[in-house]
Amino acid sequence: MLRYLARKLFIYLLTFIVAVTIDWAIPRFMPGNPVDALVSRIAMMPDANAALTSYFMAAFNLDQPLWRQYFNFWSALLHGDLGRSIMLFPTPVTTLISRALPYTLGLLLPSILLSWYVGNMVGALAARRKILDNTVLPLGYLLTATPYMWLGILLAWVLGSVLGWFPLAFGYDQALKAEWTWRFFGSLVFHWVLPFASLFLVALGGWAIGMRNMIIYELESDYANYLQALGAPPRLVRKYAFRNAMLPQITGLALQLGAVVGGALATEIVFSYPGLGWLVLSGIQNQDYFVIQGVFLFIIVGVLLANLIVDIVYVVVDPRTRVGLQGDAA
Repeated sequence: MLRYLARKLFIYLLTFIVAVTIDWAIPRFMPGNPVDALVSRIAMMPDANAALTSYFMAAFNLDQPLWRQYFNFWSALLHGDLGRSIMLFPTPVTTLISRALPYTLGLLLPSILLSWYVGNMVGALAARRKILDNTVLPLGYLLTATPYMWLGILLAWVLGSVLGWFPLAFGYDQALKAEWTWRFFGSLVFHWVLPFASLFLVALGGWAIGMRNMIIYELESDYANYLQALGAPPRLVRKYAFRNAMLPQITGLALQLGAVVGGALATEIVFSYPGLGWLVLSGIQNQDYFVIQGVFLFIIVGVLLANLIVDIVYVVVDPRTRVGLQGDAA
């Protein structure tokens, strides 16, 4: 088990280094100079602009060669420093991320966990009930093929614009002050519903289809036929089928994390939701290297940690994996 974890940690560490290097490099491939955009917004005289450009280039270490910028980035990262925002200078990037993070986590965690749980339950029921299967299967294919952003726009148009049931944008009513009161909390929930629904519904379809297909496969397998020939109760056979069908769904959860995170960022942009997606869009529009790489760094770490947790959970729930690990240790 320890050798397995050490091997996994090494793979994840190597993946982290490569992913963070790409994260650092991509913003610097963007055309233009972010300092020029910052100075132009200040609108000083030409001579002062030249002095400001020189000052900000040195302040952000952008006047140094790329190789030195790269090593400075890793040195600062190891000290927990993600730099200062160019568009909101001199606000630290960590401050901006800490403000946006609760909104993104409030969308991601419930949508991922609830869609996975409900989708598996609905798919398992559809596998043995014809009426439900005829409804779930086409609806599931429709939902899983729907882009997160398009569904978000559709929900905003129908439930927000036409019916007026929910607000179209922002994380809470802009007339309210951000403080922990019941009125403010209710506004948060009210603005959260549509972004959450778009993420939940798209993911729900895929999990329902996957579980439905896996249950049917397991019920037609040799061990299920053998149990039925021995006179085992149908409920016991379905129980074993469900437990075995859950294993690929756990693996699928790890594989789908990146897609769900990307969908969350796009959904936040649709609803002007003040999470990491909206923050990275602002960073791209303002060529803010440090905000872009800071947000994607957090996403990289989050996805890798979630995958590592899923890997460990898989070993715990699958006895065959533990037996294989014991064999490797021997």
